[in-house]
Amino acid sequence: MSFSGFPPEAFAFYEGLEADNSKSFWAAHKSVFDSCVAAPMQDLVDELEPTFGAAKIFRPYRDVRFSKDKSPYKTRQYAVVHLGSAGIAGLYVGIDADGLHLGGGLYQASTEQARRMRAAIAQDRTGRELRTILDKLEAQGFELAGEQLKRVPKPWDDTHPRAELLRYKALTAHVHHPPDPWVHTRKAKEEVVKRWKALGPLNDWMGAHATG
Repeated sequence: MSFSGFPPEAFAFYEGLEADNSKSFWAAHKSVFDSCVAAPMQDLVDELEPTFGAAKIFRPYRDVRFSKDKSPYKTRQYAVVHLGSAGIAGLYVGIDADGLHLGGGLYQASTEQARRMRAAIAQDRTGRELRTILDKLEAQGFELAGEQLKRVPKPWDDTHPRAELLRYKALTAHVHHPPDPWVHTRKAKEEVVKRWKALGPLNDWMGAHATG
């Protein structure tokens, strides 16, 4: 099957799941998940694979063994293209009740990867290069995200010209689209392609300076 968008029923399904995250709701609506969520997501990543590489589609079931929240199902379906041998930097697509979510960058980082990322941020040439990449992404509507330290780590301090970036333990850029009519059509794929290509320089930088 070719990708033809995420139908309105997909977003209605997640609205219902947010209101009633139970096995009974899931059983009653699993056919909607299969046909309106899982199938379009598989079709999408299959079409994107020749350009961006294979994606991992994550299971809809939550691991509740060590969580106080015992709700059994995730309220977002998402897929990730892992880049590089470290499998950390990558590309992201997800849908939930709020719409379509796209992103990329360094989602998680080991202590060593975070150290390498900060060293490259602090260095004048590579740090300015990253700042230019991020400025361009923000101008295109992306928002920056990632876990941050409360303070700039030593040996740097608040006087560093990129102090705000040095606080990041991981760094991503993402954009969100509400479930407007175009999301229900093949234009959704066009948007994913456009945004993922825009994220290429960020992932390239992370691959060269943090995860490579």
